[in-house]
Amino acid sequence: MQRSSYLAGKLGWAAFTILFVIVLNFFLFRILPGDPARAGIRDPRLTVQAQQAIRERFGLDKPVLNCFESLNPLTLGECAVNPLDTQFFIYAGNLLRGELGISYHTNRPVLDILGERLWNTLLLIGAGQVLAIVLGMAVGVLAAWKAHTPVDYTALGFSLLAWSLPTFWLGIILLFWGSTYLGLPIGGKMTPGMVYANGWEQLADLARHLFLPSLTYTIVFLGEYMLIMRSTLVDVLSEDYILTAKAKGLNHFQILKDHALKNAMLPMVTIIALNLGFTVAGAVQIESVFSWPGLGGAIFEAVNRRDYPMLQGAFLLLAISVIVANLIADLLYDYLDPRVQVD
Repeated sequence: MQRSSYLAGKLGWAAFTILFVIVLNFFLFRILPGDPARAGIRDPRLTVQAQQAIRERFGLDKPVLNCFESLNPLTLGECAVNPLDTQFFIYAGNLLRGELGISYHTNRPVLDILGERLWNTLLLIGAGQVLAIVLGMAVGVLAAWKAHTPVDYTALGFSLLAWSLPTFWLGIILLFWGSTYLGLPIGGKMTPGMVYANGWEQLADLARHLFLPSLTYTIVFLGEYMLIMRSTLVDVLSEDYILTAKAKGLNHFQILKDHALKNAMLPMVTIIALNLGFTVAGAVQIESVFSWPGLGGAIFEAVNRRDYPMLQGAFLLLAISVIVANLIADLLYDYLDPRVQVD
């Protein structure tokens, strides 16, 4: 298969999957129990007129789709209604304009809220992922090269321990240790009410708040990356072409760089892409422990408040991030090993 056909096929499947997710994301929140008009406003004094005004405000008074007035409970409606005046096509039209709806709780555009929270989450997972990938790969390569030695056994023990630790428990332990012995803040992104003399002082305050959640994130994923890198590289180093490279007199660095690492990177690319895709929605437990204002916290709050537009927008963002991450992984496969193009 030619490279252009391979890339076109991957892009086509990614686009189809995104369209499917958009449709599924819309109907998923229409079959949930409860009245969306009352979901985010838990006031028993809410009158019928007020409820109707809320439905009109958020477009809930319109039929879900032609022939279906409601999906929960399932209520049939007029089939001859203008399709463009139904909730589904209004939702699709808003997506084309880059609108994700209005939050029930804050009355703000969901896109604005997600944009603010997304930046905070990317800051957290970016720092944590870079450290986890670099350290995990380095320790994994060392353990594979020194397989069945005390160095390998020590690295395996640490990685298994790090991978098995509950995230929330590790976060709490690090929070106690950092705040008690290092004087680090116990939560938030910046110190409330603090006036900064310059940008460097503001950056230093951000780094102090970011250190503990990033460290937690790094430890959680470090073990996984190390184990996968070590396992894959051990298999690669047992191949005949590695023995041939040694017979040619190549040094250890040349063998690893030119012959082993590139062939061992495919599983690493897969797991890194999947982790990046899923964690765009926020490491909920880490953000909850450290009160970090990211997407994970936004999803947690939206679940408690039954803020359906926020959940709908966050789940769509999560799905698209996973699809895009998988697409990037497929494109990297093509670069690392052209044989993946062959059916």
